[in-house]
Amino acid sequence: MAGVAGAACSSNVLFRSREVGNHGASMAPYNGLRPVVNMQMAPTGSKPSGSVSTPASKLRTVRAMVSQTVSAPKREKDPKKRVVITGMGLVSVFGSDIDTFYNKLLEGESGISLIDRFDASSFSVRFAGQIRDFSSKGYIDGKNDRRLDDCWRYCLVAGKRALVDANLGSELLENMDRTRIGVLVGTGMGGLTAFSNGVESLVQKGYKKISPFFIPYSITNMGSALLAIDTGLMGPNYSISTACATANYCFYAAANHIRRGEADIMVAGGTEAAVMPTGVGGFIACRALSQRNEDPKKASRPWDKDRDGFVMGEGSGVLIMESLEHAMKRGANIIAEYLGGAATCDAHHMTNPRSDGLGVSTCIAKSLEDAGVSPEEVNYVNAHATSTLAGDLAEVNAIKKVFKDTSEIKMNGTKSMIGHGLGAAGGLEAIATIKAINTGWLHPTINQDNIELDVTIDTVPNVKKQHEVNVAISNSFGFGGHNSVVVFAPFTP
Repeated sequence: MAGVAGAACSSNVLFRSREVGNHGASMAPYNGLRPVVNMQMAPTGSKPSGSVSTPASKLRTVRAMVSQTVSAPKREKDPKKRVVITGMGLVSVFGSDIDTFYNKLLEGESGISLIDRFDASSFSVRFAGQIRDFSSKGYIDGKNDRRLDDCWRYCLVAGKRALVDANLGSELLENMDRTRIGVLVGTGMGGLTAFSNGVESLVQKGYKKISPFFIPYSITNMGSALLAIDTGLMGPNYSISTACATANYCFYAAANHIRRGEADIMVAGGTEAAVMPTGVGGFIACRALSQRNEDPKKASRPWDKDRDGFVMGEGSGVLIMESLEHAMKRGANIIAEYLGGAATCDAHHMTNPRSDGLGVSTCIAKSLEDAGVSPEEVNYVNAHATSTLAGDLAEVNAIKKVFKDTSEIKMNGTKSMIGHGLGAAGGLEAIATIKAINTGWLHPTINQDNIELDVTIDTVPNVKKQHEVNVAISNSFGFGGHNSVVVFAPFTP
């Protein structure tokens, strides 16, 4: 397992974190996603003993146990436990066709624009990665389509497109054991429009005017449920909600259902539709968003010195994850292999990341351990890279702790073009990662005009690069300190 917090194979790593007081509920000192006074970057590798120091006041010492690597990592060989990707589906600001989506990314095209879904003229942030011209024709019947929150519309279309991509259309599914096929599509916010409309009806007209669909279309498990209802999939079915880390958590959990023999196929990913007044207003209140209203396409600029917050996005990204044994039996087209994943918590602050990156570096190391991969094998990172002042550098700091030599690693930020899809982000970025594996081309990170000096890893600035991916990781982190990393690679029999 890779070294964590600058100490390779240390069995006792001491680190410090700021006390938050009030049993962890305090937001003070709170400044959205901007760095606060006691969150200076720790110099990479400055403490070979493994201790990371922060200012002495208001500190508590926590002991983290890190397992030792006693032998070279070994990848899973059992075809029942190997997990492969056999289909992909999405809804994005660039449409619902995967090749079009990735070609737009390769071209460095920005999907960020001024919001016109509602009147945002009085908002301090008036732009987002808003989806336009979305069509659910052929996937959702007209009556249900009019009732559904966009969060579930995106989920149903992405999920059904993924099934078709995996050659698992309705006629074929009817002849399969659908108790062995599960659905795990999460969301960070749920049916936010349905919820907001219900509250508005209650306040303005009274409880008798609340729609009977208010609760069902608001709760976060409904995407997985509706997709299963439409397709008859009776395997494991639930949702995970870990803010912006949601989709990766879903991939990790779905793969483990397959590895434990509880399912042959899992439909997994994330969905989100928060570009609406409550969503945009809420993140403005968190002081998390870029306010570059005069030039929205330049607003999302990961690792650039002039970044000032993230840009909201939306959509859905879904993978068909399948045991190798089952995929080979049915002659499925295997797109890539899921090698492993991990989830950890910063245990630090509701919205700010740990400046030392320890929760993230631990998560990366655990994901490689789960995948049976050494750090030297990884040569591509699809970074979380939201374009926030604190988060971007904390992630780079963590990557440097795990990967001692980053000279062969390429790292890019999909959010620079599509914005932050929140619970859907990891799903969309997993698809971008797999397309990089398949095509041998990495999309650029756009708006790289003045990169931070601490960012010494190749960020694929502004122009795509050809790169043969050996092993890739995709990072997603969420409010609450939720960290998740998944590992993909080209499939080899």
